[in-house]
Amino acid sequence: MSDDPKKKDDKNPNNQINIELSEETAEGVYANLAMIAHSSSEFVIDFIRLMPGVPKAKVKSRIVVTPEHAKRLLHALEDNIKKYEASFGEVKQADEMPKFPMNFGGTMGEA
Repeated sequence: MSDDPKKKDDKNPNNQINIELSEETAEGVYANLAMIAHSSSEFVIDFIRLMPGVPKAKVKSRIVVTPEHAKRLLHALEDNIKKYEASFGEVKQADEMPKFPMNFGGTMGEA
């Protein structure tokens, strides 16, 4: 076996990673809010679903990454947003978080 770093791995000639995606994971989880915390060794990203009229929000997924991977994610998102905006136009941002009225959807009907 050669120690030459330029030689490709015979088992994986393109040095590609085989990624599995289960049906359940492929469905995705909707989140409309993210909260980020960090320490010296990790970033914690909580993806939250905030529903109109419901005073309590639920964390739907928590992802923990290293600072290096957080920075890679930042650059990947920036790159993808640029590509998205080139195709579909600028993503508009509100100056503040959307406000959901507590009676979202109108008054409750009676049967």
